[in-house]
Parts: sequence; C-alpha cells; structure tokens
Amino acid sequence: MKAGLQIKICGLNTPEAVLAARGASHNGFVFYPPSPRSVSPRRAGELARDATARRVAVVVDPDDGLVESILEFLAPDFLQLHGHETPDRARDLADRYGVGIMKALRVSAPVDVEEALMWDGVADALLFDARPPVGATLPGGNGASFDWTLLADFDSACPWFLSGGLDAASVRGALETVSPDGVDVSSGVEDAPGVKNPDRIRAFIATVQGRPA
Repeated sequence: MKAGLQIKICGLNTPEAVLAARGASHNGFVFYPPSPRSVSPRRAGELARDATARRVAVVVDPDDGLVESILEFLAPDFLQLHGHETPDRARDLADRYGVGIMKALRVSAPVDVEEALMWDGVADALLFDARPPVGATLPGGNGASFDWTLLADFDSACPWFLSGGLDAASVRGALETVSPDGVDVSSGVEDAPGVKNPDRIRAFIATVQGRPA
C-alpha cells in the first residue's frame, strides 16, 4: 500500500465517532438534510472542536447561504461538492471563500473517469464514488462499490480518493488494485445508516495503516 495514504472518515455525527476517527487525515461532515448523517453547521463545529484532522464539508449543490453558515461554524479545509456542480461553480466558491475544493465523481463506466480530467486545475482533490443504485435517494453513502480497475491507469496532477463500498474487509483488496492518494469510508463503518460504530472506524484506520486492529 502507498505510504502516507490519506484516510477520510465521512458522515461523522457524534463525539464518539469523531474520537474514534483520530488517526484519520480527514473528517467529513454531511450537510444534506435527506441524509441520515446530516448535521447542522453549528453541530459540526462543536463536533470538530477538538479534532486535529482536516475538515471536509460535504454538500450537494449548495446555495451561498449554506456555504457561508458552514464557513462560520466549521471553518472547513475543503468543500466536498457531491452534486451536479460545474467547474465554474467550484471556481466561484474557491475564489470567493478561499476554501479548498474536493469534487466527488460518480463512476460506472470509463467515460466517467475520462470526464474527471475537466477538473484538473480546478479541484484540489477528487473523490471517485460509485454511481448510486437505481432507486437510491442519496448521491453517496449507499454502500455501493464499482469496478476499481476503471481507475487502474488514471493519471492526474490532482490527488484523488477512492470511495464506494469500502470497509475494513474490502479496503486492502481495493488498494491492491489501484493506487489512490486516499480512501474514504462512510457506510462501511456503520451499524445502520447514519449510526457510526467506533470499533469499525478504528478497524478501518488500522487496516489502511497496516497495523493490527
């Protein structure tokens, strides 16, 4: 596995989960009310108060009011754009608010990977996730995986994270298939949608870091 691999634990919504995520490089907080992982900007700020990881605000086609509230209470390092945001919208957010941009991209075919190149020079990081299953109501966090070999030859100047269906049992195989700069997990460390299991968080981090859980 790649040395210094970054680890993002997403959908954190309790103090216990944030504490268990110590050792991860990125903490993700979801600001999308339909999601069972969603928190308010104020609550996210409270949860992240003593955390040392980089703060990632996960948003879906956000309006400026939501972004400004998130910046006020959380002061994120990155906005993770998980909707249908365009590169122009991303540039506008970065220029106006001085925040890093992480763009989530849905993958199910080679063309999806090719389209990622439009984000070179725009995003500070990319996150490749599975395309939501038919009938899913959420853009991510569905526990769905995709064909990792689609990213086997992906080459970009932009750091990228692998996401989608990962957990402590599957992440090692994923990292034997592709070489991302980081991995992202949400549903794979839960007992139920939105219910993080601290032991599963710690096990995931330990597995990625190559040490006993």
